[in-house]
Amino acid sequence: MEQPAFGTYLKQQREQKQWSINQLADAAGISNSQISRIENGLRGVPKPSTLRKIADALDVSYTEMMKVAGYWENDDSIEQHSHEPYRSTVPDWATSKDRRDFKKMLEEDDELMFDGIPLNETDRQRIKDVLTGLFWEAKQMNKHKQPQEPRAGKDQG
Repeated sequence: MEQPAFGTYLKQQREQKQWSINQLADAAGISNSQISRIENGLRGVPKPSTLRKIADALDVSYTEMMKVAGYWENDDSIEQHSHEPYRSTVPDWATSKDRRDFKKMLEEDDELMFDGIPLNETDRQRIKDVLTGLFWEAKQMNKHKQPQEPRAGKDQG
């Protein structure tokens, strides 16, 4: 079985750190069998939240990992102005309404807090990264769902 691009990428990152599958699994807080299945192409690309754990454990860019995993495209970026504090990418299937929804979500100015303590910029960015991945994953899943038509009153003569 041919290894998919993400599995190959993950294995290269792990081996570059000279870690075993067990070491990565322990550091990321996920099972060693899950890592093995990903690397060998027996499991699909993990969810963004799992990718965040792996990226943090390997000390690699979460953004790059999301791109390799296919959640984000390398050349598609949100239209933005120079004063905007974020730079993100969007999948190629995203519509202009999807982009507008995403931009609105990230521009909300509510202060992020945990246990009553305001989060620093690094923690806020990490949360935005995870939310970005979850947002696009949810949008993609919703696009694949077909709405069910109501059955009542249809040709019941």
